[in-house]
Amino acid sequence: MEIFRNTNFDFLGKKWPFIIASLVLSAAGLVSLIVKGGPRYGIDFQGGSLMTFRFQTAPDESHLRSVLEKALPSAPTVQRFGGGENQVSIGTEGENDTTVSRNQQIVMDTLEKNYGKPGKPDFSNATVSEVANRLREDLPKAGIFIGDQDLNAMVGAMMAYRDTPPRSGLLTSFNDLTAVPKVTPQIAKVLDQDYSLSPFHLQSKTFVGPKVGSELRSYALRATLLALGGMLVYIAFRFEWIYGAAAVIAVFHDTLITVGIFSLFDKEISLTVIAALLTLVGYSMNDTIVIFDRIRENLRMSRRETLENTINRSVNQTLARTVMTSGLTFLTVVALFLFGGPVLHGFSFALVVGILIGTYSSVFVASPIVLYWHNYMDSRNKAVPVPAAKPVTSKTSPVRKSPASPANK
Repeated sequence: MEIFRNTNFDFLGKKWPFIIASLVLSAAGLVSLIVKGGPRYGIDFQGGSLMTFRFQTAPDESHLRSVLEKALPSAPTVQRFGGGENQVSIGTEGENDTTVSRNQQIVMDTLEKNYGKPGKPDFSNATVSEVANRLREDLPKAGIFIGDQDLNAMVGAMMAYRDTPPRSGLLTSFNDLTAVPKVTPQIAKVLDQDYSLSPFHLQSKTFVGPKVGSELRSYALRATLLALGGMLVYIAFRFEWIYGAAAVIAVFHDTLITVGIFSLFDKEISLTVIAALLTLVGYSMNDTIVIFDRIRENLRMSRRETLENTINRSVNQTLARTVMTSGLTFLTVVALFLFGGPVLHGFSFALVVGILIGTYSSVFVASPIVLYWHNYMDSRNKAVPVPAAKPVTSKTSPVRKSPASPANK
């Protein structure tokens, strides 16, 4: 399928609006990064904890964020994901284990205060040991006697039942636990007297220390630079060094603008965003190599054509391929951005921006660099005066005068 056939657009003649747009976006992104002291790193790179909760009904994110900002020393990140699962991730910063534990407890207390049922301990977020210790004291009061080993096994089965989908930590009634072997209605009644059922459940919590976050930042930067360096060597070997330099500059331009736009929109850089940036590096480089390869073929076939016309013709010949691949990929990442949920929001946003920037940079950034360099070298060679050739003089032997004959003396 070929959408554009036999086109003859003057791409290089329209390069300046795109170059100016790139300069403006790059400058705006750099200013934003300088003013804000660098990118806004996520917990993966900065250090802290990430807690994932499941609610019975979808919570109001703005209200949840507001109450947590008042309770915590620094603003948390609150993101809802999971569609109908009503899951929310809450990220908090922390310099060490003590700070992280304190912030996690503040989060739990704040949620219990605003969404829980005060007066009784919460069964939805209780541990096996807490419930076992409580029942060990209260079951004998109700005339129920269970050995420690059987009690621990029963409580472990109750917690497993509570945490198994579709419940996923949330029960509607303690009578639901009677589905667990050895749990009688009398035991469920004791639990009902001792505990309450909060409408939220802590599903997981992770901790990333500041040292680990710093190492992850270093690894991410190193991976990006190594990718660019490897591609520079490959293209310089396959084409010429100027083609490799132009391609790397264009890819660096794409990455810089994408990171700058993240800073302008105050979006955080996480591990998934780094994965998107590395994907963008490969995608943009592939598009640039396709154009450069066609330029090389056309230069071999038509040596009398100017380089500018050759580049324009090469871009026109690959235009259909560029539109098809970039267009379909762009539609995919837009769908991911709109319907993928907050967890994939940063990843998809980076790809949406990167594909737009990367598609035009191959034509309006990388190609003009190659053209400018060759024009510069041609003008430099013409400016160097060619030394005039020395006239060739014939080396003839001098004419000898014959000696005077005796008759002439």
